[in-house]
Amino acid sequence: MMSFRTLDQADVAGKRVLVRVDLNVPVEGGKVTDATRIERSAATITELAHKGAKVILLSHFGRPKGRDPKDSLEPIAQAVGRLIHKPVAFAHDCVGKAAEDAVAAMKPGDILCLENTRYHKEEEKNDPAFVAALAKLGDIYVNDAFSVAHRAHASTEGIAHKLPAYAGRAMQDELEALEKALEAPQKPVIAIIGGAKISTKLELIENLIAKVDGLVIGGGMANTFLNAQGINVGKSLCERDMADTARRILQKAQDRKCAMILPIDAIVSYYFEANAPSHDYGLSAIPADGMILDVGPNSVERIKAVIDDAATVVWNGPLGAFELPPFDRATVAVARHAAERTRAGKLVSVAGGGDTVAALNHAHVAGDFTYVSTAGGAFLEWMEGKVLPGVEALRVQ
Repeated sequence: MMSFRTLDQADVAGKRVLVRVDLNVPVEGGKVTDATRIERSAATITELAHKGAKVILLSHFGRPKGRDPKDSLEPIAQAVGRLIHKPVAFAHDCVGKAAEDAVAAMKPGDILCLENTRYHKEEEKNDPAFVAALAKLGDIYVNDAFSVAHRAHASTEGIAHKLPAYAGRAMQDELEALEKALEAPQKPVIAIIGGAKISTKLELIENLIAKVDGLVIGGGMANTFLNAQGINVGKSLCERDMADTARRILQKAQDRKCAMILPIDAIVSYYFEANAPSHDYGLSAIPADGMILDVGPNSVERIKAVIDDAATVVWNGPLGAFELPPFDRATVAVARHAAERTRAGKLVSVAGGGDTVAALNHAHVAGDFTYVSTAGGAFLEWMEGKVLPGVEALRVQ
């Protein structure tokens, strides 16, 4: 098991607990339009309040250049209160007198949200003086924001070295799910990787080849691998200058005995638009002026068979242009098959990344996967094998 302190080891009664949450949520017209990240941290916030902690929420919101009312956390703090059915007070700064006075007024069980940490440029610089000013407000630090754990910022990493530091429940769930997926998985392990370009996922693919038994490649990046093997991909999205790299990856996979599962047929259209006429083609017959916009039905059946043989599936990226029907069919079919195997207790399924979450929601199966990570960059960096500063700071030494 992972060596991280959790809330099970924390004595929080009467203590000031600084909780790093991710309140960087979509807002339109002053209203939160997707509260998923708030929901993920609700268990930690309510557990701490129930145990008599003085719960002090830290978060960034947007990318403000200094103090800007449109980037205030105040309306989001109100949304947190509505979601957890408890009052959430608000301080108009995260350090200094406004924050100190608000914290001093707290009673055990109270919840306070501090203003946007990125109103201060020192946050992203992990400035020692700013870290000290934050740490002064608390007795204990809890990080419940895996989605920003890849950032070595003051509120995500620096403060963990100043106060006793613990993983919140959402962070704990994420770390345990990721361990099941790649660190100590049930084998065989299959990774499904989609997306537009190899160039943006080189580190990811190279790390996975060393860890998984099979790698399913979809999306635009599959075209680059097909092109590298001398297959005509017409006018499809394709990084032709990456052919040598694609061939090197294929050879590396062969050397590591990692099966590379590429499309064996494709859905082709002449127009990149919703409901454009399309047809299934074998790879030897792709029209010179056609575009591959999804993997074909034979490829889907092959991927399903691979999933049937797997004990663990890790997924990042759709198999086709899933935003445009009918080019969502392969992604939806494979997602539903993985969900069905998971429900039957035959598969551990872990998925993450913005497009992936959207695709699973579109297929109405996100709730059926073992774990779906809402952390985009952090999830990707973890899959690439990188050290995440916000996670490392929680590790028991």
